Amino acid sequence: MTTTAATRLFALLGDPVGHSLSPVFQNAAIRHLGLDAVYVALRCSADDAPGLIRSLARAGGGGNVTVPHKQVAARAVDVASDRVVRTGACNAFWLADGRVHGDNTDVAGVDGAVRALLGCSPAGASVLLLGAGGAASAAVCALADAGVERIFIVNRTPERSSELAERFRTPSVRIDTASSADDLRGGRFDLAINSTSLGLKPGDPLPLHPQASTLTIGVALDLVYSPSETHWVHEMRACGIPAADGKEMLIQQGAAAFRHWFGVDAPVDVMRAALRETSRQDAS
Repeated sequence: MTTTAATRLFALLGDPVGHSLSPVFQNAAIRHLGLDAVYVALRCSADDAPGLIRSLARAGGGGNVTVPHKQVAARAVDVASDRVVRTGACNAFWLADGRVHGDNTDVAGVDGAVRALLGCSPAGASVLLLGAGGAASAAVCALADAGVERIFIVNRTPERSSELAERFRTPSVRIDTASSADDLRGGRFDLAINSTSLGLKPGDPLPLHPQASTLTIGVALDLVYSPSETHWVHEMRACGIPAADGKEMLIQQGAAAFRHWFGVDAPVDVMRAALRETSRQDAS
């Protein structure tokens, strides 16, 4: 990749960022389309994030924001999309009309990943959601917009679960909360989603053990990803439950951000191929 004085800089801001695969597929897409741009990962503090967001955007670039700065980013942009307002989180930013814009493309990412896993729309589905943080907020937003029938949020902190449920509960979408999956003993769910950070670090406990649970689960989506597959996905598949990790969500949210930055559709197949190649290299 050749850079020039006119090369536009795009960056992933967060802490940590060393594990991120976003530079792999975003730079592959940039090269494929022959764009004069480069995408990097920058570890930064919450105090530094707002200044970096505004400086990168005003310099003609943009980027993404990951944990734990998505809420900070939502307050740093001039123009927040409806998804940013509803979720309270921003993960993509760019400059338009002289103002810094922000979106939560994680919502589109979850929607795309869920549809790819189910092979259809999740409308009418019953969903078990593990976690109540920023990723969970994007998931609930996507699921509610898709017309699911019911969402059970399981989180150890009842206050966070209740706040998330109240934010998105509507007459057409029932959202209930529980502090443990044991409270849902015997429940049946079309889809289970892990939106916690469990699985990012080696040795993390499973967010929900399929063999120890009395729940019936149709398919499982882990929003955490790894170069091969996460431990939770492996265990779910071992129990006969179709499962996928967060790489498809990563691709879908990245493609949505790409359209904001460059005004063209992202070459999604190129992005997927770049991730597959990285996974093969890490496995060898």
